[in-house]
Amino acid sequence: MEHEKHYEIIDNQVIYDFDKTMSYLNRYGKSRFGEKFQLRRNDTLILGKLMSYAIRDRKTCENHDIDLEKGILLIGKIGCGKTSLMDIFRILHYQQFRYQMISTREIAKEFVMNGYPVLNKYGKKPKILCFDDLGIETSIKHFGNECNTIGEILLSRYDIMKYDGILTHATTNLNADDLEKLYGNRVRSRLREMFNVISFPSDVPDKRK
Repeated sequence: MEHEKHYEIIDNQVIYDFDKTMSYLNRYGKSRFGEKFQLRRNDTLILGKLMSYAIRDRKTCENHDIDLEKGILLIGKIGCGKTSLMDIFRILHYQQFRYQMISTREIAKEFVMNGYPVLNKYGKKPKILCFDDLGIETSIKHFGNECNTIGEILLSRYDIMKYDGILTHATTNLNADDLEKLYGNRVRSRLREMFNVISFPSDVPDKRK
């Protein structure tokens, strides 16, 4: 499916057609998540921002104050579809910009089993990662030692962004104040530098119903 013609090549430049690309992503989403998957027209603004970022359309990104040198933090309430959107938009990224989706809950479980090496495994991994559901994990202990696992990993991801240009993406249903309570002021200040924040409206319906 990846090679379906949802774009044209003009003067050696890939030109994407928004409607064709959305149709392509919708079909891809159905193949990933089942026939109930549906991109919704009332999400057009968010879809447009994500698409512009994914295809590295600098002009459109500038119009939306999106910095291509930062990752995406997609915020929305439970059931709005943020995880599935970040999953399917990976297919539009050039190979070198594609990312791996990782649940923060799974990282927390892995820390319980394997301890502090997990911090380096994800914090210093030289690949683009997308941490799904920031804040859903709980405070984790390994042999009695409590660690703000995801907070420490985010600090390390900030360092590899600054020094190596390796980006991080994330999804969450929490706002900035909630994230600060969980991870502290130091992490919150780093998040501002790491991410472009894209938010669903508060009245978006639960798409799982």
